[in-house]
Amino acid sequence: MEETHIMPELPVPPTPPVPLAALLAREDLALRRIAGPSDPGIVIHSAHTSEMADPYPYLLGGELLLTAGVHIPDAAGSGSYFDDYVGRIVAAGGAALGFGVAPVHDTVPRALVAACAAYELPLVEVPPQTPFAAVARAVWQLMAQARLAELRRVTEAQQSLAAAASRPDPVPSVLHRLSRRLDGWAVLYGPEGTEIASAGPRPAAPVAHALASLTTVVRPADAQAPPVPPGQAGAQGVASAPSGGPAGSGGPGARPASATDTAADGSRLAAYALGAGRGFVLGVAGGRREPGDHTIASVAAVLLALLTGEHQSATGAARVSALVRVLLGAAPADVAPLLGAGPWLVVHGHPNARATRPAATARTGRQATGRQATADPDTARPGAPRPGAPGSDAPLPDPVAAAALGAALGSALVDGGPDVVRVLVPGDREIVPQDGWTLGVSSPAAPDGWRDADAQAARALARARATRVPLVGHGGPAGFADLVETGAARAHARALLAPLAGSPALTETLRAWLSLHGSWDRTAVALAVHRNTVRQRVARSAALLGADLDDPDVRMELWFALRQGE
Repeated sequence: MEETHIMPELPVPPTPPVPLAALLAREDLALRRIAGPSDPGIVIHSAHTSEMADPYPYLLGGELLLTAGVHIPDAAGSGSYFDDYVGRIVAAGGAALGFGVAPVHDTVPRALVAACAAYELPLVEVPPQTPFAAVARAVWQLMAQARLAELRRVTEAQQSLAAAASRPDPVPSVLHRLSRRLDGWAVLYGPEGTEIASAGPRPAAPVAHALASLTTVVRPADAQAPPVPPGQAGAQGVASAPSGGPAGSGGPGARPASATDTAADGSRLAAYALGAGRGFVLGVAGGRREPGDHTIASVAAVLLALLTGEHQSATGAARVSALVRVLLGAAPADVAPLLGAGPWLVVHGHPNARATRPAATARTGRQATGRQATADPDTARPGAPRPGAPGSDAPLPDPVAAAALGAALGSALVDGGPDVVRVLVPGDREIVPQDGWTLGVSSPAAPDGWRDADAQAARALARARATRVPLVGHGGPAGFADLVETGAARAHARALLAPLAGSPALTETLRAWLSLHGSWDRTAVALAVHRNTVRQRVARSAALLGADLDDPDVRMELWFALRQGE
């Protein structure tokens, strides 16, 4: 039986590889492959000339070894010389052998051709008119071109990932861009090992299970980890921490650890821990591994670490303590110092049961004052379908998207409900419009006034959505209503609105309709109901109150009464 020789997988120098086929395609060199495999995936990392009978000590791996056969003895063809010679090249990790014809040998020795074929080492004939220096220079030229192309690829990928991170749905966008750049499957795992989001073609079950198992290598020991799926004993993983991260990824929590693995079917797997101690892991599965892929995936890991991390100076323990104390009955004013020094603002989202994408609220605060803002994703763009309308396909905000909104507003105190996101933000932060969100901001409020600010922000968001502007703030300078004693004003308001006391829907519809100057369409948009429903509710309110809502004096008095009931 003919003996089969397998080239060992040895480490190669960290240089951009050059396909051997690209070198053979250079017409000015006139190189010709005469033995060995013709696999287009064969690459070389350098060109090295040696006339040593044993080149092993002088090779690093991945070279195109060039020789004119000066070392070949006269009787080499009748013995095992060529077999030993080629075997040493293969053992050293050489990628290919180039044999120069003339002046020593007129043709390539047949025994050398047979040995290269047996060891599956590509053998290239170098014609007399092509000096070895020209071959080496061509290799370095191709390497320079490959380096430039790879740098461009990595730079474009970084820009693309950064742009994706600024979208309203940052995590799915980053994963989608990453999967396209790496031509594979990108998935974000939570601390408990479940898949939070993914993009790209999902691989076969064994590969997906092997990638899930690989995440346990990089996940912090104190974070929950998924059990190793059965039947994955053959997947061997190697974990390593990179010596450095991409530019701008400084900080102990921003540099991701990494692990790589080769699945049974040849897929290349990689896992990146997102920061320290939180347990989020980025997994990547693809059929190939390019030199810049690790850098691109590391950039995505840093961005995802920022999107899933905490963005506030106060410690997590202090925030947990504040939450526990509030749940146990403490007043907000008593726990406010745990959230950090400074004034507070409140931002709140408009609840909409019919919406297919949620409103979002950001809260910011001051020790003495605070105000609230509300956000609704992607409804501010002219012509965009409103939530709940046919054709509206924006997803509801998931916890990661809610955290991203909080990060954009400068706070990690985020409450993401099923259809609204609310954020408590330090009061020294300016609330500015956010791309893809409609914001409603409350008036400044002290901690004990956050509840009222929450309602203000909800109404501000409703008005912002109805008028299709990116941000509406509640409040303004003192008006006539502030001249009336609060107790008397509220008593009058309760008496005036008593017929509507048992119908919150009528009260809310009347408030929205008055705030929007009697516009049926805008009120319907703000409340996410049909305009006929608005008409019926307003007519029913007028009948119960016995009031003429066409009279501006009546409208003004009802508006003052509704404001007192806030």
